[in-house]
Amino acid sequence: MKVLICDATDPKALKTIEEAGVEVVNQPDITPEGLIETIPEFPCMVVRSRTKVTREVIDAGKTLKAIVRAGVGLDNIDVAYAKEKGIQVLNTPTASTQSVAELTVGYMLALARRIPQMTASMKEGKWEKKAFTGIEVAGKTLGLIGSGRIGRAVADRAIALGMSVVAYDPYVTVLENIELVELDELLTRSDFISLHVPHTDETHNILGQEAFGKIKTGVRIINCGRGGTIDEDALYQALQDGVVAGAALDVYAEEPLGDPKLYSLDQVIGSPHVGAGTQEAKARVGQIAAQKVIESLKG
Repeated sequence: MKVLICDATDPKALKTIEEAGVEVVNQPDITPEGLIETIPEFPCMVVRSRTKVTREVIDAGKTLKAIVRAGVGLDNIDVAYAKEKGIQVLNTPTASTQSVAELTVGYMLALARRIPQMTASMKEGKWEKKAFTGIEVAGKTLGLIGSGRIGRAVADRAIALGMSVVAYDPYVTVLENIELVELDELLTRSDFISLHVPHTDETHNILGQEAFGKIKTGVRIINCGRGGTIDEDALYQALQDGVVAGAALDVYAEEPLGDPKLYSLDQVIGSPHVGAGTQEAKARVGQIAAQKVIESLKG
């Protein structure tokens, strides 16, 4: 029994797998071409977001029984085709909830008080007190697009800060302390909007030109969920027009980021898809992934 590790994974997790009697082949920088050549002899593989598990990879995996995604989203895996081939697709949906929720709230506060812009100004030796009047989040409305584990964790923290929370989620009928509304109502009521949905045909560019035409002027937008759920060209225009006051982005339609024009705008802050990038989340992701590897190989 052996497993191919295709992306950087916590060393303690690798040790856990080895202690269970599974041979670990660690190739965290494997190329797409190298993966095609290597995968035929492996019954299990572990990926994060870097490695793309395409039909070609799945077809090459002649002995493949399980694909373990050390993380939440499955956008980089052709899940339907894997299941058609009888291959299990497993992920670790609970491991990064806290980390992504905290980053989302951190971004909300950073947008409200323009913390990155003030820091940049100070580093330039300036003292611009009057240039950085912010807003309070208390008393404001947070709109959640998607109300899964992370969305609800964000809501709990927002409520603790004195915010009201509304959510659009067509798959949920009741939420505690959160008012469920239609998307159009969320757009017109929210002072902050945070996206927590997978990227699917249904959610592709859910915040697009039409949505920005309805959205409350002065809204601030956070996306620590999935790229492709915001039309980045439409967001750029809405920021330039003053409809959107600020945006904080951790995920993008193209990763690594192809067109950095959003970052030419002072109102935009962001990061390179690091929502789960904490020591604690990495450890949890690794250990849960390790257990799923062991279970899938040992039945």
